[in-house]
Amino acid sequence: MKVTAKHIMDEFNLELLNNEEDVAFRPITTSDLSRPGMEMAGFFTYYPAKRIQLLGKTEMSFFSQLSDVEKKERMERLCTYDTPAIVLSRGMDAPPELIEAGNEVGVPILRSDVTTTRLSSQLTNFLEGQLAPMTAVHGVLVDIYGVGVLITGSSGVGKSETALDLVRRGHRLVADDSVEIRQESEGVLVGRAPDLIKHLLEIRGLGIINVMTLFGAGSVRNFKRIAMSIHLELWDQKKQYDRLGLDEDHVQIFDTDLPKMTVPVRPGRNLAVIIEVAAMNFRLKRMGINAAQQFSEQLANVIEEGDKDEF
Repeated sequence: MKVTAKHIMDEFNLELLNNEEDVAFRPITTSDLSRPGMEMAGFFTYYPAKRIQLLGKTEMSFFSQLSDVEKKERMERLCTYDTPAIVLSRGMDAPPELIEAGNEVGVPILRSDVTTTRLSSQLTNFLEGQLAPMTAVHGVLVDIYGVGVLITGSSGVGKSETALDLVRRGHRLVADDSVEIRQESEGVLVGRAPDLIKHLLEIRGLGIINVMTLFGAGSVRNFKRIAMSIHLELWDQKKQYDRLGLDEDHVQIFDTDLPKMTVPVRPGRNLAVIIEVAAMNFRLKRMGINAAQQFSEQLANVIEEGDKDEF
């Protein structure tokens, strides 16, 4: 997604201090911010011009002690054709030298009433989410007992019908058919629905239904961190399926490995209950309780005791 200072203005209700006609809303390419204290002192050798420049009370207090010539020179060097925006915190006024330099090269000069530290955190979190790498996956994302479960499978295997059954059982739909997945930080995948199909389910023979309208606001979520993947496939008599759950499979999205389960589909199997139990079992594993491992250890002990009895 292309993010500019205009998005920042709208998201955080920032005030534009210079002439909008002179401003160029350039793309923001990094979530890193810069607090140009060294630059205020005249050291521009490693100036990160492509970052949003955040001016707090410290920077502006130092700036106020400079001579008129130094003020003009520092602000002209601070405002470059690469700089996406300069933001002042704490509701501080922008010095005329900054307004003039910003208008000259089209840099938006913005103001917020929020403290510098809090504003820095809010801007960084927003930009990390917006600039995170994104991919779209054909599937369904459901929040089951707080576990984000990505349900995948070939078209017509029953993903949407299973999601509808899960919603009826009190769980929350995030996305159907297409899931937009962003890696917001290392090992963290967050899924959401495209705006066009948000809160909608497509059921063959029934059509498009609005889950929030039918089941209430508590039946949907706008986004959810993905914890595991369940792949639905038609039952293959020749294939050997895992019956103990000792072997863990994974699917890689970006550089994150998601635990993956393959659930065979055939008439008579209640997929919603199976997926619900899979999510609960996943939570137990994260708490250190692995039923399959415990069974394997007990079985090994029984076999070992039997061998001893023979002697």
